Amino acid sequence: MSQEIKEENKPLGYWAQIKEDFSVPKKNDPALNSNIELLFNYPGVWAIVNHRLANRLYKRNFKLLSRIIMGLTQFFCNMDIHPAATIGRRVFIDHGIGVVIGETTIIEDDVLIYQGVTLGGVSLNKGKRHPTIKANSVIGSGAKVLGNITVGKNGKIGANSVVICDVPKNCTAVGVPAKVIKREDKNGKLNHADLPDINKEMFEYLLKRVAVLEHAVKKYDGIDLSNEDHELECIYKKFIGAMNSIKK
Repeated sequence: MSQEIKEENKPLGYWAQIKEDFSVPKKNDPALNSNIELLFNYPGVWAIVNHRLANRLYKRNFKLLSRIIMGLTQFFCNMDIHPAATIGRRVFIDHGIGVVIGETTIIEDDVLIYQGVTLGGVSLNKGKRHPTIKANSVIGSGAKVLGNITVGKNGKIGANSVVICDVPKNCTAVGVPAKVIKREDKNGKLNHADLPDINKEMFEYLLKRVAVLEHAVKKYDGIDLSNEDHELECIYKKFIGAMNSIKK
């Protein structure tokens, strides 16, 4: 097993890395049925492959040429990836439409990125101003990870979340702004159906709290609100029923 890990993390030559990039969808996307589909239906793979070349040119100070390559990639693949960004091995951009990856972004190995993700900056200063995404992380559809922050190893970011603070390793973060809602999540998968609805839970809490306060007021002040109670109880039951149907 240790030998396999060493082979997995061993630096690759350019063509070996391109070959590995084209093999990644076979492991990550059950919808892939043939190699020909890679040519026409996986812009995320092409964006990564083009970035490999542009990144090498950028490091050799062919910055204008590298920017042209990624500009053409943006036009054909609808993804904006800066050639200076660091992208590790076996990174997979699934569907990929609308993905933005900034100049000083660092993406480690085996990261899965869904469509509409932004790995952006919040500062106009030079230097590290974009996120670092550690190995085996998953960034959900539409998520925005902003600034010089770190998503730890095995981190999971829920769809449409806005992350502006570090996310510890083995954690799941959701919301706007994102909050850590699950720790030690080591299964490597992000099931969006299992993520809690924070707003719904807050509404449920507030309703129960109001009910307790009303009960206390009626009990100690002798106020008769029976008619209003019946009407509110009907509304409350409808609301709870709607929430339960969403949970199912």
